[in-house]
Amino acid sequence: MSAPRTRRLTTAQALVSFLSRQYTERDGRRQRLISATWGIFGHGNVAGVGQALVESGRAMPYLQGRNEQAMVHAAVGYARQSGRLSAHAVTTSIGPGATNLVTGAALATINHLPVLLLPGDTFATRPADPVLQQLEVPSAGDISVNDCLRPVSRYFDRITRPEALIPAALQAMRTLADPAETGAVTLALPQDVQAQAYDWPEEFFAERIWYVRRPAPDPHELDRAVRAVRSARRPLIVAGGGVHHSAAEEALAAFASATRIPVASTQAGKGSLRHDHPADVGGIGHTGTATADELARTADLVIGIGTRYSDFTTASATLFLDPAVRFLNLNITGFDAHKLGALPLVADARTTLEALTAALAAHNHRVDPSYETEYTEAKEKWEQQVTAAFTAEDPHARPSQAQVLGLLDALVTEDDILINAAGSLPGDLHKLWRARSVHQYHVEYGYSCMGYEIPAAIGVQLAAPGRPVWALVGDGTYLMNPTEIVTAVQQELPVKLVVLQNHGYASIGGLSETVGGERFGTAYRHRAADGTLTGPPLPVDLAANAGSLGMRVLRAKTVCDLREALAEARAADRPTCVYVETETADTVSGPPPAQAWWDVPVAETATRPSAVKAREEYDRHVADRRHHL
Repeated sequence: MSAPRTRRLTTAQALVSFLSRQYTERDGRRQRLISATWGIFGHGNVAGVGQALVESGRAMPYLQGRNEQAMVHAAVGYARQSGRLSAHAVTTSIGPGATNLVTGAALATINHLPVLLLPGDTFATRPADPVLQQLEVPSAGDISVNDCLRPVSRYFDRITRPEALIPAALQAMRTLADPAETGAVTLALPQDVQAQAYDWPEEFFAERIWYVRRPAPDPHELDRAVRAVRSARRPLIVAGGGVHHSAAEEALAAFASATRIPVASTQAGKGSLRHDHPADVGGIGHTGTATADELARTADLVIGIGTRYSDFTTASATLFLDPAVRFLNLNITGFDAHKLGALPLVADARTTLEALTAALAAHNHRVDPSYETEYTEAKEKWEQQVTAAFTAEDPHARPSQAQVLGLLDALVTEDDILINAAGSLPGDLHKLWRARSVHQYHVEYGYSCMGYEIPAAIGVQLAAPGRPVWALVGDGTYLMNPTEIVTAVQQELPVKLVVLQNHGYASIGGLSETVGGERFGTAYRHRAADGTLTGPPLPVDLAANAGSLGMRVLRAKTVCDLREALAEARAADRPTCVYVETETADTVSGPPPAQAWWDVPVAETATRPSAVKAREEYDRHVADRRHHL
């Protein structure tokens, strides 16, 4: 009997070779699970994973980053645009390179988006202790800074022996490809183990296909769901990110068309229906539309599809006010399906929507025509408010933020993709944006991470070559993480960056004012004579900064200028930045105010009148909170 065939490689070489042979398949479509590796090299990975990438040649494409957190954001943008069926790996050295991954990993896991993290680690054999950048824990010898990644990873392992890679790598791939479990996956790689050689069984490098399943609903759960829908007078669908993850948009449109049940969307779910679908009533919750939020207040059945029910969606548990309201939750994770005391449907969104549509069609079920007329007319009134917010009366005036969105709304087609994550823009986009395609609205609001947009745009552009990709950022977000502009220039990716200069943290400034904080610490201004940051705006030229990093920059001062600059940027074949200083809502008509509450606790005792008044308002709202049991 002949001995099993083996291949002698270092641990890092074996890992890279293994990753290059992993595939996902769903609905008959196959693609690489790990299609590229981002990396910044130091002593913890340069001689291991770095050398292995050199050995691999074109088998594992390499992408050069400038900041480790940003590399994860780019990988997340790629994974989301790829429908979670293809992902990127990210390799770093030990120490600060590894800890810089934590924020990106949290974002990936919270949003259920796959990314493989390969941080270097300290020596497993401990020939010298401590080594450069090592964290010493007097009570434990087996802890490193990489343990910070445990709570933000869906799977974590430290590879202290070469042969330990085999089960760990398989578990990592299983987790990345699992539609319920996916998120950040971390394989911590001690730098000495990366370079150690081992005789690997050839079977380890065989091509593997990870089938992304579509579990069907349990017949009993489906039957209960059908009965719940049929008995509801005022049902409302809340479409979450799970609709997109399941590619269930067409199934949702068919279900809504058949039943005429209105569809509201979370930040992650927006675009599940086109804005002009008759059943689409826009965003829901604190940043939602008046139409959706009023329907939520009077709904007797809320059908959640792929949503986590964050506090923005539920208006901090004050939105669903009907005393008899019930919840029916369709989700691939049992944890989310059981929230709010719901009837659970633990299954794939597309498969289950198709089953629900067929079951209800057998009864010719649809909502009462008067209910359909009610929300259709309310939607028309809301659209009039959107148009008013988008419209600039004076084309030679400085635009408001809403008017910037209006100019983009008039310019884009269903091919364009808009990326945003934090500040006041997510609220304006959720209320106002008219999504034209399933991928157009890309707002990361699970972690609402400032600095996500620019690197994410790179990842999206890599996944969607030829499509116009826009990163919309305020000046606060831009200053958090502009470094990947250099990567966009290096890769010749024609991302379009729109920088809105409003001289500070405008979103938090507004929130601060409503909770008695008086906009403290939120403006980017010189210090005044009284010691406060209320002097003239800082002379920071973000356009010049973007230009110095290699972007073509178009400056716009007026609505007319901006219209021309945006059109020019859209047609550009190189990275292009449009810079505009926006007017504030204090001086021009802005978007409609919040249509539902959000709980940010206010000081219970205070002497300043603003805080006292804010607490009175807080107590009034919190009285509406309820538990749904």
